[in-house]
Amino acid sequence: MTAYLGVRVADFSQGVAGPMAAMLLGDYAAEIVKIEPPGGDRYKDHPGYLAFNRNKQVLTLDLSAPAELKIAKQLIAGADVAMFDHAPGVLAPLGLDAETLTAAHPALIHVWMPPYGTSGAWSGLPAHHNLLTGLISAAFRQGAYADQPVHLIQPLLGYGQAVMGASAIGSALLERARSGQGQAVTVSGLNGAAEVSGISRAERQAPLPRGVPPGANPRYRLYQCADGQWFFLGTLFTNFYRKAFETLGLGDVFEAMEIDMVAARDLLTEIFATRPRQEWLELLHANDVPCAPVVDREDWFASETVREAGLRLTFQHPALGEVAMPAPPARLSATPARVRGLAETISAPPRWEPRAASRGKGGAAAPLAGVRVLNLGTVIAGAYAGTILANFGAEVVKIEGPEGDPFRSDGVGFLAYNRGCRGLGLDLKQADARAVFLELAKQSDVVIDNYRLGVRTRLGIDYPALKAINPRIISCSINAYGDTGPRAARPGFDPLLQSEGGMQSGQSGADHPTLITIPVNDVATAGSVAAAVIAALNARERTGEGQEILTSLMASSLLFQLQEVTTYPGRPPNTPGEIDCIGASALERYYACADGWIGIACGAADEARALARVLDVDVGDPAAALTAAREGELAGKRAAAFAARPREETLSALLAAGVPAAPALRTAEALQDDWLWENGFFQHWEHPRLGPLIGVKAFSEFARTPAGYRLPTPDLGQHSREVLQDFGLGRERIEALIASGAVFEARTPAPLESA
Repeated sequence: MTAYLGVRVADFSQGVAGPMAAMLLGDYAAEIVKIEPPGGDRYKDHPGYLAFNRNKQVLTLDLSAPAELKIAKQLIAGADVAMFDHAPGVLAPLGLDAETLTAAHPALIHVWMPPYGTSGAWSGLPAHHNLLTGLISAAFRQGAYADQPVHLIQPLLGYGQAVMGASAIGSALLERARSGQGQAVTVSGLNGAAEVSGISRAERQAPLPRGVPPGANPRYRLYQCADGQWFFLGTLFTNFYRKAFETLGLGDVFEAMEIDMVAARDLLTEIFATRPRQEWLELLHANDVPCAPVVDREDWFASETVREAGLRLTFQHPALGEVAMPAPPARLSATPARVRGLAETISAPPRWEPRAASRGKGGAAAPLAGVRVLNLGTVIAGAYAGTILANFGAEVVKIEGPEGDPFRSDGVGFLAYNRGCRGLGLDLKQADARAVFLELAKQSDVVIDNYRLGVRTRLGIDYPALKAINPRIISCSINAYGDTGPRAARPGFDPLLQSEGGMQSGQSGADHPTLITIPVNDVATAGSVAAAVIAALNARERTGEGQEILTSLMASSLLFQLQEVTTYPGRPPNTPGEIDCIGASALERYYACADGWIGIACGAADEARALARVLDVDVGDPAAALTAAREGELAGKRAAAFAARPREETLSALLAAGVPAAPALRTAEALQDDWLWENGFFQHWEHPRLGPLIGVKAFSEFARTPAGYRLPTPDLGQHSREVLQDFGLGRERIEALIASGAVFEARTPAPLESA
């Protein structure tokens, strides 16, 4: 049995986010019928289409034809989930909006995944990740040499929307199992952006400096070697950084170099330039120093490392030949995901009997209300997975040892990745503390960790130990390179998988790789862990049994490059990046106006003609203009025309002419942008010690069972007494545990790594 066996999904979405969200459900055996318009999905010729629509049946229906719209509605009547990604105002005239369909079908989960927001000027734009990246200021937060926005080669925000979509749908299904009722769920592009690259800021905080492409911190940056090859040194924490200096024979100057970052960067740059890359990698790995070579993504996906991990699947396509794509990112021990095959075309819909609402307990609790999570995760991936579950309504306890999460600080990154949880101080090196942890696990639903391989077993808290005391427990463990093979025991951080996974060379070229400022693999892992845990919770509703989940940053490096690495003979190449990449082409890039930047994304000849009219620039053949280079003659003409015009006036003219365009905002602009606030991207929140902050609001919206953050980020051990009392430990025992040091109370964090 698999997690979503028997769940029926009518998928009306196109492109990346909606189809990928449905794909994640289909991997766990949901029955998915994808409804496409005549002419097909707008993404039908993109290699990513093959992966996003695996395990699906594809049915063509013209929703503008009354008879075919009727067929669509009959299909929806028998579905558990109906998914749409249309712009605001499109569904209601068709009778496919949430209010109409949930009234007619009370058990239905109506999922709306608009590409931007739910209202306002920008929400009506055609889907394009370049525009959304600019709107939330992520383009300006990417490290660059010039003062300009950067076009991200991967549609990271679309991938984030997809994993949040799958998580939200799974949460709504779990809640329906309790209440018997469906509901409307919205997971907009802004919700996906909130998970991947949401802004968190103290209200009176000064702007952070712009990052530099190789990385600003000498302990966590790219270095070029004597043979011209690059590698990433991932020594974020002091113990690893010290090992690097000792490996280089520089232990005697470590203390001074730790203080003087500029001198350390210059010294390391000079030293690493003296020998070939492979020599450095062998030396550093032999001394347990985290590092990784810069590799092309195609080479990474074809590597033996990926094959040995079972992360490369192949299928035979009747026209394209052998198609290779990444496997599902998480491995569930009892209800594993499985890719059964590529999409199949059907000529008539399946006969789905109408779904009826059942009599449940009702109520308006958050979707994951009542789910208890013990989160041992640190840094970003593991910690943030718990935060996502907390945002969906779970009760999450962040458990830390006396030294605290090594990423802990008062920086905005740590505050964002650990929000919504309670803090418990527990020294698991002590037997009494381990006994307490097992007592808590006996009463919990989920345990998350990202320990290095073997640590769980040494502590006696691995899955067999947890299952012995609680057969319903779901234990999810994350590491860098999986649980098998020679790399399994290595330490790992997000940029190492950016480097070896091909993201850094893909963004700006192998000769000048770039550290992607968004911690791509960390947020991807957090999102995929949330989706996998929720799938396992749904499976437990059917079986009554828990299970183990194993995943890795390596698996996530493929999930968030799903369309980039899916391949077959003769596959068109991915769009190449470059230093300070301004866009993919002359008509899909950022331009500077007289008083700010805008992004444009013209994908059709009529849009190219309209742009030419607004700017009064002769572009010749509009079809040829669509493929013009991002820095060529045409781009130069447009750049000169934009530079002479004010931004707001230009945007108004472009929108009126039907040109897809939006502002590319700096962070300070985004924090004050009316559209972002009106669409619920931000919210004010209060930290009891640090005061008022601004952060992202939610990763989805549930109409009947509203969720969101209920708690601020905890200080170290802040809720120790409260948590233990809630789990039934007596006062005298708690006092004894505190006296012994097995449990400790609130401690103010030291100003460690800047977040």
